[in-house]
Parts: sequence; structure tokens; C-alpha cells
Amino acid sequence: MLRHAFGAAANALSAWLRQRAVGYIQVERRELENVFAVLVLGSFVGLPSPPTPLALRLLPEMGRELWVLRARAQEIDDAYAEIAALFDL
Repeated sequence: MLRHAFGAAANALSAWLRQRAVGYIQVERRELENVFAVLVLGSFVGLPSPPTPLALRLLPEMGRELWVLRARAQEIDDAYAEIAALFDL
């Protein structure tokens, strides 16, 4: 009985930790997509970047990265709030 209770608690804790880890990985993925978009398209806003023809050739393949870049630009006012929400502060 006690062994079953500890097993259930361990499974619940494992599932909770797995869910938190997936959340952290999703945030990291979104940030990496944002950084990639800024690196490739930085020449349009004055940042050093790859040559413009290369950026223009990559542009049709960067639909998701552009969406993330636009979303990050809209949420830039709440950067600390997003970090606080990520770490449950």
C-alpha cells in the first residue's frame, strides 16, 4: 500500500518535472528562433548580418521566425513579466 503511494507520487512528480522541462525547451526554442531572425534580417534595422542577398534568399523559409520576431517585438514591454512567469516568481 505504502509502496503504491510512493510509486504514484514519484510518477506524478516525474510528469510535473517533464512538463516543466518541455515548457523551458519551448521558451528556449522561441528565443533561438527570434535570435536567428534578428541575425539574418538584422541588416534591415542596422545590425551587422549576413549579406542582404543571402537574407533575401532565406526570407521565404523564415515564416515562423518572422512570426516569432513580430510577437517578441510586441511583447518587449513585458520582458521581465515573461521571465517571472517562466520561473513562477
